[in-house]
Amino acid sequence: MQSKNYLSLGIVLFLLLFSGPLLGQNTQVTGTITDENDMPIPGAAVLIKGSSTGTAADIDGNYTIMASEGQVLQFSFIGYKTTEITLGTQTTIDVKLDPDVSDLEEVVVVGYGSVKKSQLTGAISSVGAKEITDQPITDARQALQGRSSGVDVTSPGSKPGAAPQVRIRGRRSFNASNEPLYVVDGIPIAGGINDINPNDITSMEILKDASATAIYGSRGANGVVLVTTKRGTTGKTVVSLDSYYGFNKSLGNIEVFNGPEFAEYKRESRRTTGDYPEGPSTAEADEALFEPVELEGIAAGRTTDYVGALTRTGAIQSHQVSVSGGSEKTQFFVSGGFFQDKGVVINQDYTRYNFRANIDHKINDKIRFGTSTLVSYSERNGENFNPIGGAMQENPLGKPYDEDGNLIFLPTSDGLRTNPLAEIVPGANIDLTKRYRIFNSIYAEWKIIDGLTYRVNFGPDITIDRNGRFTGSQTNSRRGGDPTGSVNEDFRFNYTLENIITYDRTFGEDHEFKFTGLQSFQKDNLEETSLNVQGIPAESQSYNRLGDASQITGANTNLVQWTLLSFMGRLNYNYKGKYLVTGTLRADGSSKFGENNKFAYFPSVALGWNVSDEPFFKANNTFDQLKLRVSYGSIGNQAIDPYQTQALLGRSTYAYDNNPAFGYGPNTIGNPNLRWETSTTLNAGLDFSLIAGRIGGSFEYYVTTTKDLLAPQPLPYSIGFSGYTTNVGKTQNRGIELTVNSVNIDNTNFTWTTDLIFNRNREEILELPNGDDISAGRFVGEALTVFYDYKKIGIWQTDQADLAESYEDNVGEIRVEDINNDGQINADDRQILGSAVPDFVLGMTNRFSYKNFDLSFFIYGRFGSMIRSRFHDQFNSLFGRYNNLAVNYWTPDNPTNDFPRPNQNQESPKYASSMSYFDGSFIKIRNINLGYNFSDKIASKLGMTSLRIYSSIQQPFIFAKYRSKYKGIDPEVYLDGDQGVGAGEVNANISPAVTSFTFGINAKF
Repeated sequence: MQSKNYLSLGIVLFLLLFSGPLLGQNTQVTGTITDENDMPIPGAAVLIKGSSTGTAADIDGNYTIMASEGQVLQFSFIGYKTTEITLGTQTTIDVKLDPDVSDLEEVVVVGYGSVKKSQLTGAISSVGAKEITDQPITDARQALQGRSSGVDVTSPGSKPGAAPQVRIRGRRSFNASNEPLYVVDGIPIAGGINDINPNDITSMEILKDASATAIYGSRGANGVVLVTTKRGTTGKTVVSLDSYYGFNKSLGNIEVFNGPEFAEYKRESRRTTGDYPEGPSTAEADEALFEPVELEGIAAGRTTDYVGALTRTGAIQSHQVSVSGGSEKTQFFVSGGFFQDKGVVINQDYTRYNFRANIDHKINDKIRFGTSTLVSYSERNGENFNPIGGAMQENPLGKPYDEDGNLIFLPTSDGLRTNPLAEIVPGANIDLTKRYRIFNSIYAEWKIIDGLTYRVNFGPDITIDRNGRFTGSQTNSRRGGDPTGSVNEDFRFNYTLENIITYDRTFGEDHEFKFTGLQSFQKDNLEETSLNVQGIPAESQSYNRLGDASQITGANTNLVQWTLLSFMGRLNYNYKGKYLVTGTLRADGSSKFGENNKFAYFPSVALGWNVSDEPFFKANNTFDQLKLRVSYGSIGNQAIDPYQTQALLGRSTYAYDNNPAFGYGPNTIGNPNLRWETSTTLNAGLDFSLIAGRIGGSFEYYVTTTKDLLAPQPLPYSIGFSGYTTNVGKTQNRGIELTVNSVNIDNTNFTWTTDLIFNRNREEILELPNGDDISAGRFVGEALTVFYDYKKIGIWQTDQADLAESYEDNVGEIRVEDINNDGQINADDRQILGSAVPDFVLGMTNRFSYKNFDLSFFIYGRFGSMIRSRFHDQFNSLFGRYNNLAVNYWTPDNPTNDFPRPNQNQESPKYASSMSYFDGSFIKIRNINLGYNFSDKIASKLGMTSLRIYSSIQQPFIFAKYRSKYKGIDPEVYLDGDQGVGAGEVNANISPAVTSFTFGINAKF
């Protein structure tokens, strides 16, 4: 019914839009538009070529249009090839449109090769260049959020340069990495993809099931993201300019008490203990409580907004110029880019410079070679710096500056709270990371005989990271003490060498075989250097002359190496394009494991059936394509730190004959039997296309079971070691994924398409060696990480005084649930409150185009998760010394159940952690983009072949209970602890969420 409504709307729009121009034509042409089965095609478009004049077929496929002799009529409809007919003297033209099977012939990158989409047997989704460049992003992984089913991407806050966290079909491991493998232009990489300019990427394919990922063996345990960068094509040289500039504004601030509210909160903290009279405040009582600067602030009604003084309007810009083209023998793509993100928090910014050269050359009909070269340099300020938390706690009644405008280091007499504005004095805090990267993907290919090809890939990857930090004397962490400085340098050289043989042969007309064989070697070499000092003589030296410092507090170097040797064989077979089989076997040997278990073997098999190619299916008028898939296989995980199988020594200090000395002794227990984690996945999929391609998509169901989990196992301290790494337990992920792409309206001047994804994943611990492990927060039957704590059920009220006393609590304090009803609260009353894992995730993109205008908006939502807001315990102490979240606290006159009564005799409320758990569900409007494409005529006058200008808004709205009711900002969190942020937590290390406004241009010459 809804499709009919869209169709009717499209017909009405066309009739309204073109009724005027049609009146001026000389000849009325009528006819019927039908499909290959002689069925009418309602809504098919008829356009006079080279003009904007057109119409649409009615419900019976009939059309009428006014045209002149000699004009060309174009007949088109989604899912069918366009037909052109030159008008002569005829007044009736009936047209039969042929199906366009180009979508089924589309080639999909699958790793070490590609297959036609119709022949695909694995679970693979794709994100194209349009989705990647729709919004201004720092990291291409951000474009995967809500755009690819089965992929959960979280990117909390707005700290410039912060990497998003990607999880494909949930988490499998306790201790080993859950991050997917990234393969750039055929080379598996170890250094991440944050150095790659998103504008250089043409597509990202996500391999999800065991059949698709098994070709990468142990490295594909958490899924694989194939990144393909742009390459040149034969033809005219094209110069492209892609540029935008914009600004960022905080989407809100977590509210703290203003001056008058802080004064009353401080009074109430004393009323609780009998140190301030009950009832309204008095001048006499205030003089006994507040210091002079606070009394001055109260009298003046002063509120010092320290948080506001530390933030600004941020700026974001990106500029790229690329040149592409080539001849029959040589194709090239060369680009240079500049990106900068100045955050809303002062001293936080990220700048990146990129250069890329992709070249392909054919020596003759049998040999070709090429390279993809990336050179990147970036600077990041403030990776470990965020003064917002300190500013939230500062007394708003204090004075930040004196009468002469000089900064007051101690705005009040509290020696633990220095002026937050001192943190952003130039040179007071420096946290600068410089990163250099050169990455190459070099290949040579030899077509030995028809169908037999040999290819060699070599991928050297060099990364240098250098972080310098300096903390001056007049900062909160030093409080007048000696300045400190440090330098940390990492030099990483990683390379991959692969030999690939491919044999493709068709027997008769029905049997097609394709074999791929691989031998691969990867080595990683990481050198680490660190130096920490105290007592830098001149603060202007920053961290640049650490040798002048009075004290070296730490110095260290380290070398970490690992290697991986792999062999893989894959066989693809299809019979008449209808029955498909893919079998894969990979062997991996890793230096990270002991002698007993270095090698592991990972097989998989996948079956596919193109039901729509069966004769019995041809008569249906609904489905254009229907394909069933099923796969089963195993993959491994070796993503642990090297040397965990070995017993390592550690240095200790002791006194020898009253002289200090160093000694060395066993520090870790080796485990030569440490073996690979293994994940086994069963996947069933359905690919479909119906109503002449107007609706298409896929449905997936999967079960992944992971055993032999790599995790630390605790030991009694009495034996001298705290624990060792071993294989324990079993986990499982079960889920469904749905992708739907629809063409709602597709007429001459107006189109409307929708892309929808739905993910639902259930991660569960199936086994633990000793049952529930409370100390590690692991529980059989629950997600890998959960919130395990007391459950707040309210505040003790006045009429509950006796019951509160029986629990050794007081009226106005937090009341937690006594789950075993034993009349006391102890560790046994802790319970599983929830998990940051959502019940389901939705993403929806709508795209509209009307003549030369285009509009798109993207909505993303997570539902059913729990988050922990550390603001609500770390900055919610309610003991009347530091400023506090502006919460609705309990008083005798305000008997709320939200938050407890302030109390000066406690540094934090009893059961304070129970106040920090919230519903993490949200809906975000991620992006709204409006563009205009100038006509070829205007672009040509400007010396261009095409020109588009656009404006976009990123994240204008977040709809969440955490914002609306509890005054939080952004409930989006990392699933695993990352970048100084705990798992499932919102804390002060996350910069405020922002709304971005950008204006850009895309031009080709």
